[in-house]
Amino acid sequence: MQNKGFVKVFAVLLSLVCLFYISFSFVASSYENEAKELADPQHYLDSMKNEKVWLGHTLKECQELGLGLGLDLKGGMSVTMEISEPDVVLAYAANKEKREFKEAFEEARKETEKDGDFVKAFIAKYNAKGAGSLALAFDTERLGGSKKVDSGSNDEQIEAALRDRIKEALDNSFNVLRSRIDRFGVVQPNMQIVEGGRSRILVELPGVTDKDRVKRLLEGSANLQFWVVCNPLQMTDLNEKLVTIDADMSNLDSLRNKLGDKPIFSRLQPVGARGVMGVALSKDTAAINRAIEFGYNSGIIAKDDVRFAWSVDAIEKNGSTFQLYALKVTTSDGSAALEGDVIADAKADYDESGNPSVTMQMKQEAATAWAELTEKYKDNCIAIVLDDCVYSAPNVEGKISGGRSEIKGNFTIEQTQDLANVLRSGKLSAPLKIVDNYVVGPTLGEQSIQQGLISFVVAFVLLMIYMCLMYGIIPGGVANLALLLNLFFTIGILASFQAALTMSGIAGIVLTLGMAVDANVLIYERTKEELRAGKNVQLALSDGYKNAFSAIFDSNFTSIITGIILFYFGTGPIKGFATTLIIGLLCSFFTAVFVTRVIFEHFMSRNKWTNLTFTTKFSAKMMAGTNYNFIKSSKLAGIIFGVLALVMIGSFAIRGLRQSIDFTGGRNYVVKFEQSVEPEQVREVLQKKITDDNVQVIALAGEGGKVVRISTNYMIADTAKLADENVEKVLYESFVDGGIIDSKKVDLETFRNVEVDKEKGSIISSQKVGPSIAADIREGAIISVVLALIAIFLYILVRFRNVAYSIGSIAALGVDVLMIFGCYSLFAGILPMTLEMDQTFIGAILTAIGYSINDKVVVFDRIREFTGLYPKRDRYDLFNISLNTTLSRTINTSVSTLIVLLCIFILGGDSIRSFSFAMILGVVFGTLSSLFIAAPIALACMRKRNK
Repeated sequence: MQNKGFVKVFAVLLSLVCLFYISFSFVASSYENEAKELADPQHYLDSMKNEKVWLGHTLKECQELGLGLGLDLKGGMSVTMEISEPDVVLAYAANKEKREFKEAFEEARKETEKDGDFVKAFIAKYNAKGAGSLALAFDTERLGGSKKVDSGSNDEQIEAALRDRIKEALDNSFNVLRSRIDRFGVVQPNMQIVEGGRSRILVELPGVTDKDRVKRLLEGSANLQFWVVCNPLQMTDLNEKLVTIDADMSNLDSLRNKLGDKPIFSRLQPVGARGVMGVALSKDTAAINRAIEFGYNSGIIAKDDVRFAWSVDAIEKNGSTFQLYALKVTTSDGSAALEGDVIADAKADYDESGNPSVTMQMKQEAATAWAELTEKYKDNCIAIVLDDCVYSAPNVEGKISGGRSEIKGNFTIEQTQDLANVLRSGKLSAPLKIVDNYVVGPTLGEQSIQQGLISFVVAFVLLMIYMCLMYGIIPGGVANLALLLNLFFTIGILASFQAALTMSGIAGIVLTLGMAVDANVLIYERTKEELRAGKNVQLALSDGYKNAFSAIFDSNFTSIITGIILFYFGTGPIKGFATTLIIGLLCSFFTAVFVTRVIFEHFMSRNKWTNLTFTTKFSAKMMAGTNYNFIKSSKLAGIIFGVLALVMIGSFAIRGLRQSIDFTGGRNYVVKFEQSVEPEQVREVLQKKITDDNVQVIALAGEGGKVVRISTNYMIADTAKLADENVEKVLYESFVDGGIIDSKKVDLETFRNVEVDKEKGSIISSQKVGPSIAADIREGAIISVVLALIAIFLYILVRFRNVAYSIGSIAALGVDVLMIFGCYSLFAGILPMTLEMDQTFIGAILTAIGYSINDKVVVFDRIREFTGLYPKRDRYDLFNISLNTTLSRTINTSVSTLIVLLCIFILGGDSIRSFSFAMILGVVFGTLSSLFIAAPIALACMRKRNK
């Protein structure tokens, strides 16, 4: 083998990198476990947050760099927010009341409410009204921004400007949400703009389960304000009042218990900055806020005189020390000196010294008020406040006329860009609404961890035993070492990405291990063939690696294609599964093809392992010398598959295919009761109040009949803020009226709280998918399956340079997909699990396609090889020989993968059982279609082409 040195160096370097990133997870976990033994664990973690604990990194950095746990394992809340694109367009309209504009606007809004491009639809509707130039419908001075548009601009220019403003609103909203979440105190939150389609932001908050609080936090409207900062004389007076608060609090035991024994000035350190009361650690801000509130309530501080606000960012990079500003009330009603949508434009710039600054232009109606304010408070600071947080407090050097101002400070370029975005946002022109949310209680998370780990360990051990049983202790041990390295590299790379490990991610790792065995099986089976041809072990092994390489490469590449499609079109758990799958496949290719070969050659070069047979007493004669006529049997197989296809199609026509809320929109609730219940009993109780909407109830396996999953589209189109609470209230009242829950033991708030697990009845998980999200998921699912089939068709065509192979592959894959869909239709409601079409099911379909094509590729690769060796031999015989010589590999790979899938199916829990069932069907039907459909159809195509 060439480049052995490179393989060794790369393996060592990759191991060190993985070890480095995995170490952060161990360090963070050790401190979190230590905190659990203390009376106040969170206070301990907060106090240690900025302490350097490992390799020069703080505990906070270790938590961020480590491999976190996803919401389904740790508990928490996932929310998808959507920008209202129609409201952005409306904000820049020149005449909103014009009849043609209103009609086009409402028609486009209604048409794209669930799906579609609002901007494109609006422009088409507007032009259809014959209302004249589109540019005249908008305030082009405000709409243009950095790209100038005017009354003479064409439709394309106006459309581009509108999309720029929507993107700007999305970026502004992202920054606002990020600052809110940073103050929320969540460890390892995840925020990202969802690419493609509508303007959406995904927010994941591990450990947070208070839905109402999160809703208020995320959906509250942002309000830009300008406050005059208190002068030094006022600051002296405020300091004296805080001393008075300290003295009064020392006499109130109840308040001291809430605030702790530390007085204000042991938490708030005075500084010399103008208008800044002092600085404090983030863990002390809540106590200081309560002390200030005590000052207001006791009359020591007058709310009509002064307000307080914390800085939006810590004063040091990656730190947790914030400034407390004192803001002077200058209006009679106690509001800010200037607020609202008063900024016409703002942009990041540079001052005369070349330092980053921000220039802003007030709107015409606000410019006069701004001039009066800056003249009256010359040499004072004016704070720019958004969401009650101070973004900047520049000094006013004199009266500013014309509304144009420059804000200077010790800014970085990124800070000026963020500040400019804040200024432009004003009262956000694009309201945010929650279109999708998922809440998992900690109880369900702990259960998922246990189930995931058990399924993983059992599958791993069984795989190791299977490899040793089939190929011997040494070859099996080398393959098992490759599996261990594959696992280590996969987790290390995930940690380096700061990824969160989810239940679907664990399934991806376990499935990758099963698929990784395929490479070792291919190599060992080819080696056994070379040994039977009379070669010595060293030469046979070398030829085994060489001859198996193309099949391994092709099969892994086709699986990676499906993984990429899953990643691009999937969301949430599916995207995490795809990431894990792709990384695992790359690692398995490296370990199985290169690392194991280095190990074998290392020992064989020292005259060791030279008597290996790659068989055991158990497997020596297994499938050796088979001579089955697969091509002849394909006619009977075709009839059987044809009958099954008719049964499946009949089931579609009669029973249909149960769609989850991912595709229809709706709500899912997992509810745990005090006693076991029958699903039909729960459904009947609910339908007394929910009469016009679909309600499905399924008992979750392994829970003694106490846990059910309820799916309904009740009130899903209701956009009222209290819609979610009203649905949960209806559930609660239905269960109380039906005698399933005792209202004396469980009140409504207890029922709604996912953190409660008192065995008396409560929601332990909830999910909501809005109509627009469902439409996008449905469209993405269809596109992803079609794209996967097209990509595989083209890849097979390029690799084998014969369209017959592509036609055979796609025909067989089509049968595989039909069989899986048909089984889900046929057995839905019969088997005790949720057999419905959701994102996870589509992920399973695509993974099954990727796995199934592996079998086809291996067979076709052998046919191509034999065609080159025996060009004059009849193709009928070549196909049969190829199918027989690859049969042991096909069966061994299928059995090893089924071992893994059965472990997930039996031990992995309900959250992943549907996925594993679809994959089991994919492996079974994929193996049969490889033998009896793909190859015979490819042969028939070749014969027809020759004729």
